[in-house]
Amino acid sequence: MKTPLITCNNLNLRFKLHNFKAKTIKESIMDLWKKGSNNKNEYFSALKNINLDLFKGDRLAIVGKNGSGKSTLLKTICKIYTPSFGQVIRNAQITPLLEAGAGFNMECTGRENIFLHGAINSIPRYEVKEKLDEIIDFAEVRKFIDTPVKYYSTGMFMRLAFSAATAFQPEILIIDELFIGGDYVFMEKGKKRIFELVDLSKAMVLVSHDHELLKELCNKFLWIEDGYIKEIGGFSVLENYLHSAL
Repeated sequence: MKTPLITCNNLNLRFKLHNFKAKTIKESIMDLWKKGSNNKNEYFSALKNINLDLFKGDRLAIVGKNGSGKSTLLKTICKIYTPSFGQVIRNAQITPLLEAGAGFNMECTGRENIFLHGAINSIPRYEVKEKLDEIIDFAEVRKFIDTPVKYYSTGMFMRLAFSAATAFQPEILIIDELFIGGDYVFMEKGKKRIFELVDLSKAMVLVSHDHELLKELCNKFLWIEDGYIKEIGGFSVLENYLHSAL
């Protein structure tokens, strides 16, 4: 029996709800006196009883309405969020492409941020050094690589973030929408690199509203609704979701 690369066992995630209404000291004291020991926190269940196995060769698309829990599930798999109940078991290294420039320090130079990105993602420094020139040239920012990224244009920042995030061969590729900054030529170059990474990866999980892209890249589909799995399977899952959205 094959061992899953990722397993989610009865995965649940709850967030505490906070009331940010400004109050006077007197109002706060009165509220505490009224509630006393009955003061209870309110919670929102973002993920509910998620059970999922991802195997080698799986190209999983996650679909659902905005706010249904798609990105939350990705971030929990990547250990950005800690489950409230249940667990995520990972038997391979994950390469997350979640947000452009996630972990970048705006005060640091482009070169420094490349190494910072590597450190955050547990990539050995010698591997980053080996890829350094390739990352800089792919991003087309060599002239500005030793300038703090806070002075970069949006396009330059996005290109560097994308280049750094996609420079290393992944075992499991986790993508939350495709972020590819720059002009048309760079976007086409970026898409080509994404397709190459997908081919090289053992497995992939992709969230995207581009349903044609999902059909092209994915062989397995998960429909999530209000934090729980509504359906999982082949192309029929995507068709059922699209039909329900009409």
